[in-house]
Amino acid sequence: MKVFISADIEGTAGIASWDEARKSGPDYGEFREYMSAEVAAACEGAYAAGAREVVVKDGHETARNIISARLPDYVTIIHGWPGNPHSMMCGLDESFDAALFTGYHAKAGSSANPLAHSFNGRISRFYFNGELSSEFTHNAHIAAYHQVPSVFISGDHGICDDAAALVPKIRTVPVSKGIGPASASMTPQRACSEIRAGVEAALKGDLSSCMLTMPDEVDMQIEYSNPTEAYRCSWYPGAELMSDCRLRFRHKDFFEVMRAFRFIG
Repeated sequence: MKVFISADIEGTAGIASWDEARKSGPDYGEFREYMSAEVAAACEGAYAAGAREVVVKDGHETARNIISARLPDYVTIIHGWPGNPHSMMCGLDESFDAALFTGYHAKAGSSANPLAHSFNGRISRFYFNGELSSEFTHNAHIAAYHQVPSVFISGDHGICDDAAALVPKIRTVPVSKGIGPASASMTPQRACSEIRAGVEAALKGDLSSCMLTMPDEVDMQIEYSNPTEAYRCSWYPGAELMSDCRLRFRHKDFFEVMRAFRFIG
């Protein structure tokens, strides 16, 4: 079995402040350890289920957060951003049996995580075929484009609920819940234990039941925080400026949506 893991930090157990998520933050070192531990737990769960090849994509900020020495020796880790349309799913192709997501967080506009956002600070809202959506929405469709099922996700309650609505059979491990600017969370030790067990159970199940059906056409709409960003991105071929801050891109080929997002997202 060959498994792909896309890892973020804002859905890591215990996190509640940007000081814990940004490299410049005083508490970043501690939460970098927690992120690395959750990824390692997912790798161990995958190995217990029969995976002998695991590729991890560090998907947060600089993409240089996970401490490689904390990972098992059968893991390949991708640090940094090559700049291709796969972004947080860089390294994924049709050879993988399953995609897993750790440390994922609620979408912009949600109260489920004090760090809720979508992709970056330029984007205030992200819409996928009319629905206010998350990074998971986009990335799960990238997996499905390559015929890879999305079988597991850990993160806050909000993203786990959204993932289950999109992929009903996905196994979820919600490790935290937002309370305004605060977070109620599992301890890191318990989160790692549940992630390891959840990944193993997910990969021993019916993987095909988690295959997301691709839509015939994708209508991607991005609402920017600044109208100058919307105007600048409106020059991308096929992009349509809907209002001062909102841009639309539609296409039947999802790769073109991926490519467009690489330049306008």
